[in-house]
Amino acid sequence: MSDALKRLEAVKAKRGYLLPHHGLLALTAPQLLDGYDATYTALTLTPRTLSEHDREFVWLGVLTSRREHIAAQHLVKFMKAGGTPAEVNLAVQLTALAEGAGAFNFITDHWQRHAPGYDNRALYFDSLRKLMIAPVPETLVHLQLAATHGCLQNEIALRWHIAECYRLQVPEDALAEALSYIMFSGSVPYFIEACAVWQQMIKEHAVDASEPFKTWASLDQSGPA
Repeated sequence: MSDALKRLEAVKAKRGYLLPHHGLLALTAPQLLDGYDATYTALTLTPRTLSEHDREFVWLGVLTSRREHIAAQHLVKFMKAGGTPAEVNLAVQLTALAEGAGAFNFITDHWQRHAPGYDNRALYFDSLRKLMIAPVPETLVHLQLAATHGCLQNEIALRWHIAECYRLQVPEDALAEALSYIMFSGSVPYFIEACAVWQQMIKEHAVDASEPFKTWASLDQSGPA
């Protein structure tokens, strides 16, 4: 048990807290704990493209969509990075919009012939514009919603927000970082699905991807037969 306690002390020293699974892994699967901690560190603690404020804003959408109440440290970090109550409210409202996105597609999927002028995308973005009260950059809003829709497996809306990120010239590395947060709260399979949506959009020339990302999309990544 002493070795397990030492491992836990190292994790706590790095993060400032412990969660229930840390102790279990330290006791029963120390190598898995090491790998998990390395992944978490690279994913959430090591600076990449997004600022700490922007990173935590995206996390708010991801965590709210998954109702992951145990990860309160992300809200604390957001406020310490300059986040405001108005931005917290917007993050929740954006997540609620994402959760209701399927309603925008209902008439398109089933009743379009009775309402030929109905435009699900236009109505969705009209609703989004009405939420844009807090002074949050439009680019950050689309990054947060892309990650949130990935967590919710809303492929149609995910495509919309990936396209908007390209329209607004969001760096592809920033979009990749936002989508990567799906892994821990949404699940790795949801992250894989989101990556596949992005790849397909590049293959379809639905977005003007850079050469490295075109190469990524062109590789055979269909998995085992």
